[in-house]
Amino acid sequence: MAVFQDPLVGHRYLTQDDVEWLHALVGDWQLLSDLAFSDLVLWFPHTEEGFLSAEERSFIALAQARPSTTQTLIHRDVVGDRIRADLKPMVERAWTSQVETNSSDQGQPSPARMRVQALPLLHRGRTVGVITLHFAVAAMRSPSRLELTYRRCADDLLAMAAEGRWPDATQEFTGYGGAPRVGDGLLRLDEEGRITFASPNAVSALLRLGVSDTLEGRSLAGIGSELQRATGVVVDESQPMMLTGRRAMRAELEAHGAAVTLRSIPLYHAAGSEAARQTHGERYAALVLCRDVTELRRRDKQLMSKDATIKEIHHRVKNNLQTVSALLRMQSRRMDSQEGREGLRRAMRRVETIAMVHDSLSKGLEESVDVDELMRRQLRLAAEMAQSDRQVVTSLEGSFGQLPPDMVTPLALVITEIVANAVEHGFGPDPQRRELKVAMTVHRAADAAGRQRLELDLTDDGVGLPEQEWEPGLGLQIVRTLVRGELSGSIEWETASDEEPDMKNAVRTGTRVKLRAPILTASAKSGG
Repeated sequence: MAVFQDPLVGHRYLTQDDVEWLHALVGDWQLLSDLAFSDLVLWFPHTEEGFLSAEERSFIALAQARPSTTQTLIHRDVVGDRIRADLKPMVERAWTSQVETNSSDQGQPSPARMRVQALPLLHRGRTVGVITLHFAVAAMRSPSRLELTYRRCADDLLAMAAEGRWPDATQEFTGYGGAPRVGDGLLRLDEEGRITFASPNAVSALLRLGVSDTLEGRSLAGIGSELQRATGVVVDESQPMMLTGRRAMRAELEAHGAAVTLRSIPLYHAAGSEAARQTHGERYAALVLCRDVTELRRRDKQLMSKDATIKEIHHRVKNNLQTVSALLRMQSRRMDSQEGREGLRRAMRRVETIAMVHDSLSKGLEESVDVDELMRRQLRLAAEMAQSDRQVVTSLEGSFGQLPPDMVTPLALVITEIVANAVEHGFGPDPQRRELKVAMTVHRAADAAGRQRLELDLTDDGVGLPEQEWEPGLGLQIVRTLVRGELSGSIEWETASDEEPDMKNAVRTGTRVKLRAPILTASAKSGG
């Protein structure tokens, strides 16, 4: 739910507890809106000085909620707006006097279709906000028992909220995703934990668990014990506290293949009130929201099963690739031909590159992958696998950013082949040369249409390309095939030279490989 946070951040008159409580209330007040059949708006002074002084004070809307149990009356988003002139006297009185105010109490004729109620929010004795409830008068004609119970529950929660006693973040995390809502099912319990009201959806939810008898008058904790005995499922020891309404928490009941999640909210009298003395305690009832989550749990189990299957497949593919690499290594040791051993060693290097990329990609199923660390490691490993006793210094400048997974494997193979070729041929015939530098520079560019393109330069300070015509070997043929076929890009080789006026005497300083490839998503590749 949207919250206009600026007036709260760093407010000199609000403590961190005040801010957290207001956010907890807004995070959970859809429950209030649904129970009260009304729109809710949270108002706060528009300036820090207005928090203490009534002079020139106005109010700004911090948040709003619309009911899902009836038609909304505030169709426009008012978050961030200043308060209307007709609402300001009500909100001002609620803020200053800390009393509930109704539109009819201000000497104003009640609107034909809407009534407004302003309720101050007190936290640790200070007013920290005002809630206005906007509800249709017509909705109050001939209310059903369900509507009466909903409104009664709303009044109970509003009374607790006005005292800063609900929501209590120390007992319950209010931002829980997938929590049951009012429309999913509502039970009202008395002080002893017996059901005094059950909405039709709540009856249906418990019916899925096998509870077929009348609910009203029965103990919810007793129903939970019966289900536990019938299923043999071990439950949390704190669950009876929730089922009797003594503790604000969430739990889940499972039986006969069905699952229902429950949320309990204890209701308390005002501390030291006459009602609390007459009932010999502050807690007098509880609300329990329930939601049938059978299908959600079934889908969760399917997803977990599929996820486990996918992980097992990835693990087996990785093991198979490692097995292929080990077989190539064993075969190369048995080869008498130096050329044959070298060919198998290169094939082993390519298989290990694919295995490493597959292992990195299998750790996540995102549509794009951050490949900077992967390519940095691949650059170093490719240099290490291609050289023996000489030193190769590698460096990476720039960032690949997020790339589609289909692009990562061929790109890693291309980099491996180019680096291996540079190391194998860059030292040249000079046995005294002990170090070679290989640098990779990468950046992303966009054309006039906004299409992203990857531009990669691989440069070494070796002997450079042969002066005479040369034909690329198998490794560079593989590179060209991958770049043109898999990456839909282009690649060029050139000799890097120191710039001198007389190019005939230019010093050959190595090789530069330029790779340009579009960054295509899966849908773009398929033409979608």
